Amino acid sequence: MASETQVKGGAQQRSGAYAGLVQWLETLNDAQFAYLLLAPVFILLGIIAFWPLASTFVISLHADSLRSAAQVGEFVGFRNYVALLTGQLATVALPQPFFDLSRPFQSALIVTAIFTVVSVFFETIIGFGQALVLDQDFRGRRWVRVAIILPWAVPLVIQGMIFYLLFQPGLGVGADLLNSYGFSQTPLVNSSEALALVIVADVWKTTAFMALLILAGLQSIDRNLYDVARVAGASKWQQFKMITFPLVLPTVLVALLFRTLAAAKVYGLIETMTGCTTVPSLSCLVVTTFSSRRYGTAAAVAFVTAIIIGAIVSIYAVKYYRGEVS
Repeated sequence: MASETQVKGGAQQRSGAYAGLVQWLETLNDAQFAYLLLAPVFILLGIIAFWPLASTFVISLHADSLRSAAQVGEFVGFRNYVALLTGQLATVALPQPFFDLSRPFQSALIVTAIFTVVSVFFETIIGFGQALVLDQDFRGRRWVRVAIILPWAVPLVIQGMIFYLLFQPGLGVGADLLNSYGFSQTPLVNSSEALALVIVADVWKTTAFMALLILAGLQSIDRNLYDVARVAGASKWQQFKMITFPLVLPTVLVALLFRTLAAAKVYGLIETMTGCTTVPSLSCLVVTTFSSRRYGTAAAVAFVTAIIIGAIVSIYAVKYYRGEVS
């Protein structure tokens, strides 16, 4: 009898706890319940994302190891960061400094910033124009879409080799054409000229990505709004200013976020087209230092790059949140 009473008491406690849990869940609103369901995913992604970042930060606080990435040197604190920001590493093993205003096209941070800002700007402008064209009904629109998407389908290595051969003296017509406009005979060797060509190659390939995302935003706009605007006598510019741009802006911000993050991590296109010694980027600097078995320095560069990318994400998140609230 005593054991039976204990079993019943335990069952009542479990049913009471279950009833309390159900009652607590019923008090949650839709947003709170959605966050509760997404909590396991957030926790898992947080572990996957922040554990490597924390490990990288720990490695960056140690001296460079000459044996392996798992055997870091002695603890040096922020010495690697100080040396990185003051340019002391350029005279040791790095052919390019992290930041040097006297050599802007040889500084990894400046080159990455120029590449990111210029390439994303032109990709957004051209992609927006292409999306506006593709959003219209005209004969042959399917073939125009294929022609716009085709460069995006080209693999990165093949794209780099195409532009490398195009501007290689004696092989492609690009070098002679640029030389007639004041460029050097070997534009892929000159840092500033090579950076411009890398930007052109990236714009050629990735504009289609921006166009597709923006086109998706344009096609989600209710067409009845344009009918009402035409009845009210609104011009094409007024329709674009008052309807198209405000409604497609959230999509543009998302597209800008994706492209900015990808551009800030550029490596493959530079390596296959010009080489990291000619056009250094932050990712190139990480690979260069890691290949030279300077794991502490490579970790410091990688962590600074992660901080920069995190700042970019935060800025876009704030802009997107303000746009959603307004």
